[in-house]
Amino acid sequence: MTQSNNKVLDEIARLFTDAAGMAQGARREFETMMRSQGERLIGEMDLVRREEFEAVKAMAAKAREENEALAARVASLEAELARLRPGS
Repeated sequence: MTQSNNKVLDEIARLFTDAAGMAQGARREFETMMRSQGERLIGEMDLVRREEFEAVKAMAAKAREENEALAARVASLEAELARLRPGS
């Protein structure tokens, strides 16, 4: 009797172990599928990478500084031109 009980318990334990293995496999497969779909979706969204964004941001800041310097230079030249014009 003890022998048959052990076989039944062994079979039940094996069944639960197999079920747990299948559940883990299904979980890994689901995670892989979701990751793949997420990467595909992000790829299709035409998003900008952080490095590209930072590079363009730095270029815009430099252009703004140069624009301000040129505006000040134009204002200075216009003032000088107005001073040099006869009759002003």
